Amino acid sequence: MEKVKEFSSNVQNRTSSTEASLEPDQVRPTSDHIGKLACSSCKLRDVCMPVGLNPEELNRLDQLVSMRKKVKKGQALFRAGDAFNAFYAIRLGTFKSRVHGGEGKDQVTGFQMAGEILGLEGISMDKHACDAVALEDSEVCVIDYQHFQVLANVFPSLQKHFHRVMSREIVRDRNMMMLLGSMSAEQRLAAFLLNLVQRQQARGFSGQEMMLRMTREEIGNYLGLKLETVSRTLSKLQDEALIQVEQRHIKILEPAALRALIGTPE
Repeated sequence: MEKVKEFSSNVQNRTSSTEASLEPDQVRPTSDHIGKLACSSCKLRDVCMPVGLNPEELNRLDQLVSMRKKVKKGQALFRAGDAFNAFYAIRLGTFKSRVHGGEGKDQVTGFQMAGEILGLEGISMDKHACDAVALEDSEVCVIDYQHFQVLANVFPSLQKHFHRVMSREIVRDRNMMMLLGSMSAEQRLAAFLLNLVQRQQARGFSGQEMMLRMTREEIGNYLGLKLETVSRTLSKLQDEALIQVEQRHIKILEPAALRALIGTPE
């Protein structure tokens, strides 16, 4: 408990030192710092934080977020090779993660939305292994990793939740490998759309329709499909009355049929 008291009394100094420790490209060129946000008052706290905490525990968890940052569309929150000192909870907006391949080609490795965590891949090597780029004007909560470790020692539920988040990322990566290796273009796109609306629904939004923040080219890059194949497959699914497409707005008309297409039970 002594550690928690010390943590609370020095939180403002730690916020300043966290900002100073960030690489220049991670701070002012790519985002605006807009101060702190209490986890206890955030609408997304049940998504990115443990549930069932009492008021005293929630008050202490408010110390977890050292600052908030705004990231403009097209700008990087962090880049591959940047030193790892924090991870990020997305409060608003959408990001894509990408790695740089040979011959100047980039590979999209995932899309992240509000309530999800960015930057965990940096833990193993103490540096980030990918870029995280905003697909729209976004906002993140900065969670200093050293501060997190102090609180995780006090709150086992926080440590357990953190492990659950990391496990979810591993499962998602595994499912992605299975998707790319065994599914047709139609199945890949159906699985991708279902995954997006399910994640969106878990955050209290519609489980049937969404606005795609990524381009069709980015979707194709992620799914291992050409741009023309993505457009053609979307049209095919619409012709079959499984989805409705209006530019980037997608409505799932027959979710059960899409699940059947990819062999997923109700």
